[in-house]
Amino acid sequence: MTLDPARYFRTLKTLDTFIDRSLELKPKSKFLSGFHYNRDLLKSSVANTYVETVGNRADSLHLAIKKVPVSNIYWEYLETVKILGTKFWLQEKEVVLAFDYTDEDFYGDPQGFWIHGWTGEHGISGKFKFLTCSIVSSDIPQKIPLISVPVRMGHNMAYTVTWCLTVIEPIVKSISLILFDRGFYSKELMLTLSNSKYPYLIFVPKNPKIRKELAQMEEAEKKTMQYKFKLNINKTVLKGETTLALLKQIFDKQSDKSYDWAFATNQSTIDLDHIIASYKRRWRIETGFRIQDEARIKSKSTDVNVRFFYFAYEQVLQLLWIILYKEEESFKVFMIDMYEECLKRYKNV
Repeated sequence: MTLDPARYFRTLKTLDTFIDRSLELKPKSKFLSGFHYNRDLLKSSVANTYVETVGNRADSLHLAIKKVPVSNIYWEYLETVKILGTKFWLQEKEVVLAFDYTDEDFYGDPQGFWIHGWTGEHGISGKFKFLTCSIVSSDIPQKIPLISVPVRMGHNMAYTVTWCLTVIEPIVKSISLILFDRGFYSKELMLTLSNSKYPYLIFVPKNPKIRKELAQMEEAEKKTMQYKFKLNINKTVLKGETTLALLKQIFDKQSDKSYDWAFATNQSTIDLDHIIASYKRRWRIETGFRIQDEARIKSKSTDVNVRFFYFAYEQVLQLLWIILYKEEESFKVFMIDMYEECLKRYKNV
């Protein structure tokens, strides 16, 4: 099926605008802008290679990226979400959100606070890490990345998560639930979310306390229990509590196996018969990362602005495809078609 070229042209203009506003570039001037950079960025995305490999504008692009604060990039991404969100009435939706960390490999000498240390296995000496919040509501067929931010070593997870939620709140009707994997099981995060009135569901690691409770339960038993905890911050002791939901050896039809489950939640009502299904929505965010990998732009840069700009550009591509083209063509075909339309623009100039 051949799609209307005018649609691709309008979509390219959206990409141009994201680049121009993120990097404070002026279109239709004597200087390079999103119109010029899009060709190399799209070609790099299609081929999963370096911008340096496909053209001669990588140095000027990197210079432009380094000149702006990294906040320019995520604020402009959020503006893109707001505009495209009108296509499916985002401001009128009660949404389920999921948080996750994703990373990009770094090969070289890991210096500074933005490159997280790694084992050196397969030559990987460090990782750039990004925190992403996405919509995973059941009435939306694909996860929608709402905002991503780069995170440095030693960052405060609770603060970063709640900051993301405060900037997301104005663009949706309400947040019905926030899903987290075991890496987010933190007393500070649970206390912060409860104080901010955000409903959460966190997958709990099977620590000695959880294993002891599960060992005392019968097969297929489900129960809840209150867990009170103390948190020491800056010589101050804070008290908090959460509800632990424990499920022993619950049969999973898809894998034909039984599993133990443990969750922490501050929801006022807990449906133990559907809590696993509610949590499994979070897996959509991981599917989204696999899709984004198809558009991965490689980089050797040690600059967090450069790495994050490429990451955000990949997410804009994914966002445009999900909202405007997903029902008509695959993500890879969409990127190829966009690149070919980009080449046509140059021939017509």
